[in-house]
Amino acid sequence: MSLILNSSRIEQTTDDGTSGPATTMTLTTVVATSISREQPLSAADLAHACGADLAWVEELVVLGIAGQASAEQTRQACFDSADLQCALEASRLQRDFGVSLDAAALILDLQHEVRRLKASLRAQSLF
Repeated sequence: MSLILNSSRIEQTTDDGTSGPATTMTLTTVVATSISREQPLSAADLAHACGADLAWVEELVVLGIAGQASAEQTRQACFDSADLQCALEASRLQRDFGVSLDAAALILDLQHEVRRLKASLRAQSLF
């Protein structure tokens, strides 16, 4: 099971007119969403968790980064925690390095392959 945590922060500063410092009140709201086989993410939830739109999620599906649906079925598709992890990583690659989603898909695929090969070497006590 995985959790998505969304938080929002509201700050309000008040000045009562005295010579003392202004008072700042902060309200933080955290909303957690559980992800499991019984409770997968919708395309809209995945887009929201990544700070993206549905068109971006559709492109993730087309490129094979997340989901198993066709592009036409993306809006009704269900996504698991592995899909969320890949989508967040693709989003980070775009944000931090300015790569396209095509490049992000290749990078993620290569990272997965390196992890698989390392695990294989560890199993054979070679790494």
